[in-house]
Amino acid sequence: MLLAAPAFAKGPTVGITIEGSSLRAPVVMTDPQVLAPFRVWEGPGTSSYDNSESQVSSFIVNWSHGATAEPAHGLPRYKVSFWADEPQEKLVYVVYYEFDPTPKQGYVSVPGEDDAAYLLDAASILRDVEGKWFRS
Repeated sequence: MLLAAPAFAKGPTVGITIEGSSLRAPVVMTDPQVLAPFRVWEGPGTSSYDNSESQVSSFIVNWSHGATAEPAHGLPRYKVSFWADEPQEKLVYVVYYEFDPTPKQGYVSVPGEDDAAYLLDAASILRDVEGKWFRS
């Protein structure tokens, strides 16, 4: 049985890496002001989820809309990796992002059990929404 560590007293997000689709090289963000809104340790499966702001929009997901259908096939897909200070900087979470230009809507996939990123994510936070798509 796989158990996730409790998601409290966790270090801040210290880096985000975006790779995939048409990017020639990964985009790496490390500016603390840019990273401040990307709170990995909020949302379903965390102790902060009792906070109403965390239930609406935290991390990069708008949780208030609930899960949605998988977006149209063929959209560019990006792997978004989150690094935290735990107490050393380390990779703690991965999601996939797609943007549909027609409705101007972004979508986030939380990797499911059949994805290589699942074990990493579940070791950090087992959200009980794995394998689902959400609006960003």
